Amino acid sequence: MENATSVDGFLLLGLTSAHELQPIFFIMFLTIYLLNLVGNGVILMIITLERRLHSPMYFFLGNLSCLDICYSSVTLPKVLINLLSRHRTISFLGCIAQLHFFHFLGSTEAILLAVMAFDRFVAICSPLRYTAIMNPQLCILLAAMAWVTSFFYALMHSVMTAHLNFCHSHKLSHFFCDVKPLLEVACGNTVLNQRLLSVVTGSISMGAFLLTLLSYFYIIAFLLFKNQSCRALQKALSTCTSHFMVVCLFYGPVGFTYIRPATASAMSEDQVVAIIYSAVTPVLNPLIYTLRNKEVMLALKKIFGKKLFKDHQLHGGHQ
Repeated sequence: MENATSVDGFLLLGLTSAHELQPIFFIMFLTIYLLNLVGNGVILMIITLERRLHSPMYFFLGNLSCLDICYSSVTLPKVLINLLSRHRTISFLGCIAQLHFFHFLGSTEAILLAVMAFDRFVAICSPLRYTAIMNPQLCILLAAMAWVTSFFYALMHSVMTAHLNFCHSHKLSHFFCDVKPLLEVACGNTVLNQRLLSVVTGSISMGAFLLTLLSYFYIIAFLLFKNQSCRALQKALSTCTSHFMVVCLFYGPVGFTYIRPATASAMSEDQVVAIIYSAVTPVLNPLIYTLRNKEVMLALKKIFGKKLFKDHQLHGGHQ
């Protein structure tokens, strides 16, 4: 058996070893991060300020925007620092903390997307009972369930990973700390960790995905067989399309990454896929929801229209 050594930290090899590409990656990820902060921040502001958007759908959308800001903030600031630094180290505790919050927020988003699909199912299939079913107490309970369940799920991974012995190179073939890269450099028996990653993570992500698909299946079936109206079907599907696009962008890469076993050859593929669900998807969410949502667009024009009008009055008053 190989000798285990105490670990003070890990070296994150990052996205590329080519120094000439690092400024390009820095500008790209900085732009992505700023767009994420601004886009999701604007959605949170609109939902908070506009009383017409104080409904279950927008309550969950606000949760999603908050999640996306936090989710990308777990990895991207460290990526940006490492792209400017020659020393790409992260402490052992910092690594475990990053792993914990990455899985905590990622799992919360997976469950929240399923909850949002259920909300659309109730709104379309039981419109008269919608406000009674999706009351504020149930909305808070569903959101709390997503956050609390995900916290303990992430705690399982962080505790299990922290108790591993590391006797190989402390270089991680990734741009942030995750379970699979850490298992690659761990010694001893990691079978339980591998199974937990595949079974538990796969169950949460794919279970939430199947519940989401089931909600959409019932929505389509209800409209086809109950209303028998293509126009009603088209209208309902148009309201759900934005949500379904986000679902596909999130669940696809996550399923690809975590259901497969961890191997050295898969690490480079996992890095590319990780960029999609940790950096790109949080930026696309506000664009998808605002551009395809008339209520959000009207609220956006209303809030910023008032601001521009006030600025114009102040400017005119000084002349």
